[in-house]
Amino acid sequence: MRTKTLGAALAIAAALTLTACGGGSSDDSGKSVADVSATPKKSAAITLDSPKAKPDLVLTDTSEKKYELVNQTKGHPVLLYFGYTYCPDVCSTVVSDMAAAAKKLPKADQENLKIVFVTTDPERDTPKRMREWLDAQGGQDIVGLTGDFDTIQAAAKPLGILVEKPKKEKDGSITVSHGAQVIGFSPKDDGAHWIYTAETTAAQYTQDLPKIVKGENP
Repeated sequence: MRTKTLGAALAIAAALTLTACGGGSSDDSGKSVADVSATPKKSAAITLDSPKAKPDLVLTDTSEKKYELVNQTKGHPVLLYFGYTYCPDVCSTVVSDMAAAAKKLPKADQENLKIVFVTTDPERDTPKRMREWLDAQGGQDIVGLTGDFDTIQAAAKPLGILVEKPKKEKDGSITVSHGAQVIGFSPKDDGAHWIYTAETTAAQYTQDLPKIVKGENP
């Protein structure tokens, strides 16, 4: 199983490093612990020169209801991440770090912020599986979405996020390759203005989110 961090635009691709998920048990659901004690001096966000449009993505949420990303997040600050629950390390770390940082916000800002997790492994990531996994990372308020793989891949592409179809290896394992960036959307215009890599810490999210929720550059 692999997770690749790729550039969200050609201009910044060189600035992002490749990250690989190591092999792990497919039923691994251990909760990650995010450290928000350190205070970073500089934002980890990459700010885009031109905002990207929010993908018109319609999938199924963890309550097995239709979720229209554009309509249901309109006017909200959004953090969007493509990953999968069987990923043994990177995905759980990214999700738990975002969840821990969100909990540091005032209650009203917590309710306003939408963190959305879109699976890149929809065949295995059922709504029930995703809800249990997100909750285990501390992401009880995170929206989990699953559905048709081609739809998910098409939504990720304009954002510059690589999503490859899961591949079954000869030994029976499944390789899932996807971009590990988190895309931040502004509540002011619903456009994608910021990119965070998989190396972004909970402390860095904690520092930046108060500005993100206001639509300001961190």
